[in-house]
Amino acid sequence: MKHARSVIFKSLRWLTLLGTLVALSSQADEYADTNQLVRANKFTEALAKVDNYLTSKPADPQMRFLKGVIQRNLGQPAAAIATFTKLTEDYPELPEPYNNLAVLYAGQGQYDKARVTLEMAVRTNPNYATAHENLGDVYVRLASQAYNKALLLDSSNNTVPPKLTLTLDVFKPKLAPKKE
Repeated sequence: MKHARSVIFKSLRWLTLLGTLVALSSQADEYADTNQLVRANKFTEALAKVDNYLTSKPADPQMRFLKGVIQRNLGQPAAAIATFTKLTEDYPELPEPYNNLAVLYAGQGQYDKARVTLEMAVRTNPNYATAHENLGDVYVRLASQAYNKALLLDSSNNTVPPKLTLTLDVFKPKLAPKKE
């Protein structure tokens, strides 16, 4: 009897393990399929796939993050902002939603909001290089705004124009050298 119970428990453990592996494999397929649609710029199809997935697993942070990325690519910044904001509320330990939220804010010229949000990303993960780079870009934009304001208030200040020029040069497109 003891041997039979042991065999049953071992079988149950193997079935549970097999079921878990199948579920993880299926989940990985959902992510892979969605990412493939995104890479192919099939954002409407990808969003439908994400929404379908989220009906059964609404808390999945990775799929919710993908949803925000897709919304951004579909030109739905308000929806993407809502998605990333909710992610930062539900998963404040994840830096990526903060970063993407900040990029959306910066794209709307809301540099102070972008700065605060990127500082949260960096606080969450001090080694997140992309957030540091984006924070630097936001600081440059804020500096540019401050220099413009300084010139409006005192157009005779000769030290401001070169600083303003430097900040504006940061975002000028770099032309590739011509081949002759």
